[in-house]
Amino acid sequence: MSDTPSALVLGGGSTGCGIARDLAMRGVDVTLVEKGNLTHGTTGRMHGLLHSGGRYAVSDRASAEECIEENRVLRRIASHCVEMTGGLFVQRPEDDDEYFEEKLRGCRECGIPAEVLTAEEAREIEPYLADDIERAIRVPDGAVDPFRLCVANAADAIQRGARVETHAEVTDVLIEDGEVVGVEVEHASGGGSEAGFGSFVHGEPGETEELYADYVVNATGAWAGEIGEMADVEVAVRPSKGVMTIMNVRQVDTVINRCRPKGDADIVVPHETTCILGTTDEEVDDPEAYPEEGWEVDLMIDTLSELVPMLSEARTIRSFWGVRPLYEPPEVGSEDPTDITRDFFLLDHDERDGLPGMASIVGGKLTTYRMMAEDIADHVCEKLGVDVECRTAAEPLPGSEDFSVLREWMDEFGLRSPIGRRSAERLGSRTDEVLGEWDGPNPTVCECEAVTRAEIHDAISQSGTDLNAVRIRTRASMGNCQGAFCCHRMANELTPEHDEATARDALDELYQERWKGERHALWGEQLSQAMLKHHLHATTMNRDGDPAATGDEVDFGAFDSGAERSEAVPDGGPRTRTDGRRRAGNHDRTEGRRQREGPKRTHNRGAADGNS
Repeated sequence: MSDTPSALVLGGGSTGCGIARDLAMRGVDVTLVEKGNLTHGTTGRMHGLLHSGGRYAVSDRASAEECIEENRVLRRIASHCVEMTGGLFVQRPEDDDEYFEEKLRGCRECGIPAEVLTAEEAREIEPYLADDIERAIRVPDGAVDPFRLCVANAADAIQRGARVETHAEVTDVLIEDGEVVGVEVEHASGGGSEAGFGSFVHGEPGETEELYADYVVNATGAWAGEIGEMADVEVAVRPSKGVMTIMNVRQVDTVINRCRPKGDADIVVPHETTCILGTTDEEVDDPEAYPEEGWEVDLMIDTLSELVPMLSEARTIRSFWGVRPLYEPPEVGSEDPTDITRDFFLLDHDERDGLPGMASIVGGKLTTYRMMAEDIADHVCEKLGVDVECRTAAEPLPGSEDFSVLREWMDEFGLRSPIGRRSAERLGSRTDEVLGEWDGPNPTVCECEAVTRAEIHDAISQSGTDLNAVRIRTRASMGNCQGAFCCHRMANELTPEHDEATARDALDELYQERWKGERHALWGEQLSQAMLKHHLHATTMNRDGDPAATGDEVDFGAFDSGAERSEAVPDGGPRTRTDGRRRAGNHDRTEGRRQREGPKRTHNRGAADGNS
């Protein structure tokens, strides 16, 4: 080991990346390990709300005060990741007047700016609100891009000398003489520096590596209990799952909250080019394995249509589930996960369990990630004898330095203005570096999200051949078509530096990741969109392994008998039949599931069941 104090951070979500940045800024030698891409866990599966604290102003005042404090900080240091949409807590006729007044008092007592609006004033802001709403409270909610935020923190840590190790799963905690000294990780293929570029260092797939440090931080969120078990200490995280459903456009431009006590399906968050509906709150045993039910998606649409009626007829492009890393002291013992505080806790395993060398940071939410990181970084520095103050609340993240007004990029970089504007919103103060220094034609690779070739190559320089890592840096393939028209274009940008097999493997991985979230939205126009996407890829690139093109013998008798033409669709993708119908299983509708009739939204989820 060198003379520089060293720390090992486990977990590449918002908190882990924030910790790595904070410690690197204080001169600590930092290594971060993450078993998937950055944002692989909870951070990459949230609704993108930048909390004002209003949601907790009645039930959890401490969390509400933390949220409004960090809301203001993130607006300063992460301006290129944040859109200040504003938020409305909307009251319907059946919602309680007393709770509305309690919400208003709570906001004001927590220092959250709150203004009462009449129904007419609320509809002036959001014309598609229901006609029968009664009034609303306006608060400074916003939207935050968790992918961009995490990458910016990791990039800043790397620039300050940190090592960020993705696709490296912790398989053991190393203990010597009763003290944690490091971890063992197993490397998986992630397209990192073995591909020739990037700071995300990887070993060979299947290779194990022992990483040592003076102090280990367990910032793995819902998986913190699993790391605790490896060290033979208890970290009683209570994972709680929630569903989010993504709509095809922004039906609203303001965060819309239902003003009532805790309940499912009570928020709509405008996010980039879409809206995200959320959410549920159900405790689960395993953060990796839990049911993803179609009725949960129906619940989002049915209930939130009471606030924004046009949602009932809008196109749903995908759904996804996330797991909250809830934690409360064991002596509290709340039975309902909605009663568990959203505050965070630092567990010093030396003080609590007699195991020096490691601490866990649990609970919290993305809005307070920086505050959590500061708290644990202070603790680590105290243990390591480092006397340097935290500067993360003052120093902007890469992309947000000296960046306040978007310029018109059309003339400067030869781009159509809307595309230039979207690029500038994503890149922030890095716009000149990425677009201005690009040498050569710069066509749009992803039309839905207006991502250009220059941005794709900038992301490849950081991510290697991992196109899902490129996706989280650029949003390419995350728009309305879900990669139908850009997945193969993204893979094409890997050539000629990489061979055809490498590009095809990267394409397959990206395509299947997109398919996972689409399986739960297969009705109406979205079913047609999904089948169009499948057939485009199957017919133009033989993605379904058609034996007529591969030289295998074809059993033409199968066609005459009406049997299925092909079962060779990769990794559970949609399969076709000779009669053109989707394969469907027999699924009884459960209580609470939408009873749909006619052409509005006919569910066909036979291929949509299972975990993503």
